[in-house]
Amino acid sequence: MDYRKKTVVASVAGLTLEGMDIMFISFAMSMIISEFHIDLATGGLISSITNLGMLAGGVLFGILADKFGRVRVFTYTVLLFALGTALTGIANNIDQVYVFRFIAGLGAGGEYGIGMTLVAEAWPKNKQGRASSYVSVGAQYGVILAALLSAMILPAFGWRALFFVGIVPVIFAFIVRKNLKESPEWVRLGKNKQDGSKKDKMKLAQLFETPQTAMTTVGLAIMATVQIAGYNGLMIWLPSMLQQSQGLSVSSSAIWTISTAVGMMIGMLTFGQFMDRLGAKRAYGIFLLASACAVFLYSYATGSAGVLIGGAVVGFFSNGMFAGYGALISSFYPVQIRSTATNTIFNFGRALGGLSPILVGYILQHYNMTTAMIYLAVLYCLSFVVMLSLKKGQQNRTIKIMNAVESN
Repeated sequence: MDYRKKTVVASVAGLTLEGMDIMFISFAMSMIISEFHIDLATGGLISSITNLGMLAGGVLFGILADKFGRVRVFTYTVLLFALGTALTGIANNIDQVYVFRFIAGLGAGGEYGIGMTLVAEAWPKNKQGRASSYVSVGAQYGVILAALLSAMILPAFGWRALFFVGIVPVIFAFIVRKNLKESPEWVRLGKNKQDGSKKDKMKLAQLFETPQTAMTTVGLAIMATVQIAGYNGLMIWLPSMLQQSQGLSVSSSAIWTISTAVGMMIGMLTFGQFMDRLGAKRAYGIFLLASACAVFLYSYATGSAGVLIGGAVVGFFSNGMFAGYGALISSFYPVQIRSTATNTIFNFGRALGGLSPILVGYILQHYNMTTAMIYLAVLYCLSFVVMLSLKKGQQNRTIKIMNAVESN
């Protein structure tokens, strides 16, 4: 297997395990709420705290990966992620759940951006959209895996047993460390520094070093926030809401989750092709507007067929865009801060967008599903407006400016 394929396989596996863990919370939420006697908003805070951990881990491990190497730090993030997940299964109260989910978030936040950076640095620019989409599909493998495991484990063993599966990534980390070599681009950068052609300047402030880079960073952060807010708003609460509104059992809601995840996977693979062939701006424009329409119309879906097909359509558009963020963010920044940028920007979106389950939980508790879907549709429209501000060729100017600053 050549190096390009190895980076995709490693990143897919990492994101699969991460996606599985996130959906464990969704399926176990009602049991956790019942055991610890908490309300819906407090339950939503579990995911929000996980996302705050992802932001902290994304910044920390992104900087470390730029300094010490992608592969080495990638394996450390997977080990930390596995530890936090397994510890969640022994939590004695909601405060301990928060702490352990924060630890899992630290590892997951570093894992995503580093994996995406590895792929971006291994594949040519005209194929990065497709490569990024292959990796992003891994999260949906995790969703499907979580749905199947939840249907088997929850009724028989309870929610705690579900999180003990989190020990599996330890094996994966060992395999990656043994079989995946370091990014050639990062290795070349290290040699250049040894030759004195580059200064060792690895600062988070570089993402805002010029007005041009600051505007780019803020715009990408807003788009990432909307992406995560939409995904969490849909996937964290909808299984529970469908159990109530449509009378679905845990097993039936798992079928809905699998249907939606399949739609997401097809959407991601389609989006990767769109991005490489039409460009990022057109691809995001089409999918953002379609997402706004799809989530609004889905609030009127009725019956088993409508719920399943509608969920797949919503997943196709709303999470199909997830496939492009690794390639999109990486393309705006030079190699010396690429992992820092990818991790920081996307995990900022995770942290802020991660507050969405709290708001959606409040809306569902005090209003209805239609109001919640209108909220999500408005978010996608906002992201569309921000996307228009990212001018064609802006990434090339940004990289040239930052390389100039770096060499001075």
